[in-house]
Amino acid sequence: MDRRSFVAGAAAAPALAAPAVAQTQNPEVRWRMQSSFGRNLDILFFGAEQVSKRVAELTDNRFQIRAFPAGEIAPALQVLDAVQNGTIECGQTPLYWYIGKDPALTFFTSVPFGGNYRQQGAWMKRGGGNELCAEVLREFNCVGILLGDTGVQMGGWFRSEIRSLSDLNGLKFRIAGMGGQVLQRLGVSPALIAGADVYPSLERGVIDAAEWVGPHDDERLGFQRVAKFYYAPAFWEPCARGHMVINQRAWDPLPDAYKAAVQVACAEVELEMVARYDAANPVALRRLVGGGAQLRAWPREVLQAAWRAGHELMEENASKNARFKRIWESYRPFRDEQFQWFRVAENAYDNFAFTAAAR
Repeated sequence: MDRRSFVAGAAAAPALAAPAVAQTQNPEVRWRMQSSFGRNLDILFFGAEQVSKRVAELTDNRFQIRAFPAGEIAPALQVLDAVQNGTIECGQTPLYWYIGKDPALTFFTSVPFGGNYRQQGAWMKRGGGNELCAEVLREFNCVGILLGDTGVQMGGWFRSEIRSLSDLNGLKFRIAGMGGQVLQRLGVSPALIAGADVYPSLERGVIDAAEWVGPHDDERLGFQRVAKFYYAPAFWEPCARGHMVINQRAWDPLPDAYKAAVQVACAEVELEMVARYDAANPVALRRLVGGGAQLRAWPREVLQAAWRAGHELMEENASKNARFKRIWESYRPFRDEQFQWFRVAENAYDNFAFTAAAR
């Protein structure tokens, strides 16, 4: 066969590779993602923006998720509802804001006197927490993927100093999650208020005190201008894990490659968000104290009373709710074992090194 015959024959042969790629190309998908946080809370809202960015990069821009700040589609405290009913395909929100729907949701964000970021993460990933979370969210027609964490939070801003347990009586306090129910047993009047409304509520005297996250976010929200006593720690939030909640009907038909892209993006955000908070909080705290904020630690009697009230609350919920009981019986022994282990090396190191460096 001469060269011209060979070329002609090759040209007439069916093109195998290119059509095969075209036939298996993943579809174009467009989602909307509502965050529970505004753009001014840059580290929190980064979670939604980064997922949007990375999913597009990992899918050659064929899967695009548009991130919206709090309130643009749904109210900040109703993101789970908006995802559940299909108003949006997905959202960024902490699940403990919805304990009125199911108290078990608290376990997947934070528990009063629960595990810290690492301990909570170990239970979620290696202790069955993710599987239990999936079971609860299934009833909301949702899938949940971990999306960031704040680390241990601060205990809030107060107009008046808390010197004893009696100073909590009648105090109107903006607080999230089950911590509000714990402090209610100590005389506090708790209120769950979205981030954008906390400062004006504190300024107008609608509330007497407010907690949000920590120095970086609190400084950006301006709490130091209307309350000067800054307490630590938030014993009700030794960590605060966020979630990307996804409508089940939107999730199920996604190609496996797209699901993997979402999971990878969320995993990256989880690590980066904590790193950003750890880098930003010390310098923000220094500015706050330099500007007149007065750091305070909770009186021991408050912590002891809260410990008792917190565990009583968990046991009461367990006695009334079979699923809550099952999750608590998974969570508590895992937490207690983590506490014992951390006392051996982590706490021993921290107690010495932190004190030595401060001299």
